[in-house]
Amino acid sequence: MRRVTAPDGVELAVYSYGDPAAPAIVCVHGYPDNASLWKEVAEELAADFHVVAYDVRGAGASDHPRERAAYRLERLEADFAAVIDAVSPDEPVHVLAHDWGSIQAWHFVTSEALRERIASYVSISGPSLDHAGYFLRAGSVEAIRQLLHSWYIFYFHLPVVPELGWRLGWGMKVFGRLERAAGGLPAGEGERSMADFINGLELYRANVMPRLLRPSPRTTDVPVLSVSPDGDAFITTALQTEVARWAPELAVRVVRGGHWLPRNDPRTVARLTREHLARVAGLQP
Repeated sequence: MRRVTAPDGVELAVYSYGDPAAPAIVCVHGYPDNASLWKEVAEELAADFHVVAYDVRGAGASDHPRERAAYRLERLEADFAAVIDAVSPDEPVHVLAHDWGSIQAWHFVTSEALRERIASYVSISGPSLDHAGYFLRAGSVEAIRQLLHSWYIFYFHLPVVPELGWRLGWGMKVFGRLERAAGGLPAGEGERSMADFINGLELYRANVMPRLLRPSPRTTDVPVLSVSPDGDAFITTALQTEVARWAPELAVRVVRGGHWLPRNDPRTVARLTREHLARVAGLQP
């Protein structure tokens, strides 16, 4: 593990697998996970790639800033830029992301500042918040279905109550049931901490409503693979895949599985990533 310092002084814990001279894949985890989510996927890919995972600010061994503004997407983009500058300063990276990591990474791949720094993107179970804003405004049956799937976001915006739920234990019990219902294997010992649950709430509070209510038409020419597990209890396939007007170099794969695909089925995630990189970048193992 190494530490990389973001522009605002937050230190990020960064983990590497494989040969640093190989093409780099940077993995971004979601909520309430940390970089350990990617361990088995990284081990599957490490023979041919330099796989990098980092604890997003507020999670794992990275610093845990207290102010809500520290969790805005612009700060997360600066964190990502600091990581790729440290691990692949001269070559663009490939991005693999899940859940809130995918939400972040959509922001990265649609950023003008990072346009030359990202070669490809594999998104699992996570939309762009801006794209979601336009999707929900349509008022379609699919948009209504997604709102029903997203009930927990409104709960996370309540003051105090979600934090109490995590600290007092009943939130963990409810989450455990939801995770099992969503096809999730239990996280291993040390894979999540109380800080991961509590600090990650600020990701929702700092970003979701502003982006959904005032979306921007963010586009990218980065080749994107959108992976949608057919048993995902939180993100509908339509929200993840009806984005061709924003990402014309889009491929879609609907696969068997639940929301926590990187933990449940790391071999499938590694295989899909290899196939995507072979198709768009000619990177054969």
